[in-house]
Amino acid sequence: MRHLFTSESVTEGHPDKICDQISDAILDDILAHDKNARVACECTTTTGIVFVCGEITSNYMPNIDELVRNTVKEIGYDRGKYGFDADNISVITSIHSQSPNIAMGVDRGGAGDQGIMFGYATDETPELMPLPIMLAHKLAQRLSYVRKSKILPYLRPDGKTQVTIEYEDDKPLRIDTVLLSTQHAEGVSQARIALDIKKFVFDEVLPKELLDENTKFIINPTGMFIVGGPKGDSGLTGRKIIVDTYGGASRHGGGAFSGKDPSKVDRSACYAARYIAKNIVAAKLANKCEIQISYAIGVDKPVSIYLNTFGTNKVSEESIIECIKENCPLTPKWIIDTLDLKRPIYKKTAAYGHFGREDEDFTWERLDLVDIFSKLL
Repeated sequence: MRHLFTSESVTEGHPDKICDQISDAILDDILAHDKNARVACECTTTTGIVFVCGEITSNYMPNIDELVRNTVKEIGYDRGKYGFDADNISVITSIHSQSPNIAMGVDRGGAGDQGIMFGYATDETPELMPLPIMLAHKLAQRLSYVRKSKILPYLRPDGKTQVTIEYEDDKPLRIDTVLLSTQHAEGVSQARIALDIKKFVFDEVLPKELLDENTKFIINPTGMFIVGGPKGDSGLTGRKIIVDTYGGASRHGGGAFSGKDPSKVDRSACYAARYIAKNIVAAKLANKCEIQISYAIGVDKPVSIYLNTFGTNKVSEESIIECIKENCPLTPKWIIDTLDLKRPIYKKTAAYGHFGREDEDFTWERLDLVDIFSKLL
């Protein structure tokens, strides 16, 4: 049976991703000075304005104005002609401390909130991630690279990518459609942009063996894309949660990641669920695996653990769950200690996905549980 599945990504200059990176830049700066800080920092932006709000409980208070401007400048909004630039934005803040009722539960090792968290892995790529989201991320990263390295100097920071894969019996068969929208300078023809994007982005990223004469390439489908970033649309922390995770191939509990310290299981438990699901697939217990974990606020142990291998399991799902329970307590403390999460590592997670990345700081991508799970075989 054949079917199509599509995932999208966005560049670091997309308004929502600007906000994610600002939130995580603030978190990183705080964790660098106070690893036990409680942070839930969110951000919204539009033309000329960045508004940072939320809760920070710490013995260190960051220079938020400076962090915002530095992050915006690093992304590439450094000139007034872009309609949004680091030196001429207004930075507004409204920060308060964590509720003492919540803090009381977290202080004794409980979860920082109630909620449900999902993790997923599949053997269709070397990263054990779904192919559509991996290709969409790689295209978005490449788009930013050719802009920042001046290979295509007329590009601007905002951009989106989308990849549609045709599957046969749940295996990637071919690339059906590739869609890319990129902000650009005035006076550049769409014909030139299309040729340059094909040569310097598509040809560098897309696996040739998955392309054929019927693959469709769509670039800037509405024509000119001159006005972008926060001038073209507002941005908000946590609005790209499907881009952040599995591109829609797995379910999502609804909680965002960026700006949250690891006591917030919205973030840390999703990392732990990915960690376990990836090791299960790497151990060849299943071809794909989805895990759900649920928590009650202030309680350390999960309320429930659910596992679905979509009929691809080589051993019973019950035995896999028992192995998880025996070896992975999944308390907030266990997650934080095992994955070493009280470090300033989060800003780089805030663009191009939190999963499937080859970076030693992404500890949830390690495969050090494979031997434990392999014993079930």
